[in-house]
Amino acid sequence: MPIFKPDEFLLNILPKKRLLGIDPGTKTLGIAVSNSDWTIASPVSTIKRNKLNSDINHLISIFNQYEITGLVMGWPLNMDGTIGPRCDSVRDFTISLMNVVDLPVLLQDERLSTMAVERPMITQDLSRKKRKSRKDYLAASWILQTALDGLQKKM
Repeated sequence: MPIFKPDEFLLNILPKKRLLGIDPGTKTLGIAVSNSDWTIASPVSTIKRNKLNSDINHLISIFNQYEITGLVMGWPLNMDGTIGPRCDSVRDFTISLMNVVDLPVLLQDERLSTMAVERPMITQDLSRKKRKSRKDYLAASWILQTALDGLQKKM
């Protein structure tokens, strides 16, 4: 299954199934899932990155657990909107995943996602340790929610 633009993505996902949001980092993968109506994203977990096969197997178990119909992958554009080395890394990971799993993928701009989820945690006076343990799956939820909001406008 290829990487789609939003309109095409909607045509290739099954109704009443969930979408999975991934915040792909170099050390962790933040994971979030949508509800089956594609209106609300909820944070799930953070996967500590290991070897590629191990990461993919962990994701496959999550796909099966939540009956996932499509992936929303965080796309780490540079602040000026250009594609940099982090996008190359995410593209390579996404292609490796797509070689094993037949799910449609949507790349979602993730600029400022970490800042968006970290500010409220700072306001609530959470310690650095607690913020660090939560920021990846909260960023995945933010990325997925941003995609869901965009998809809702197209439905």
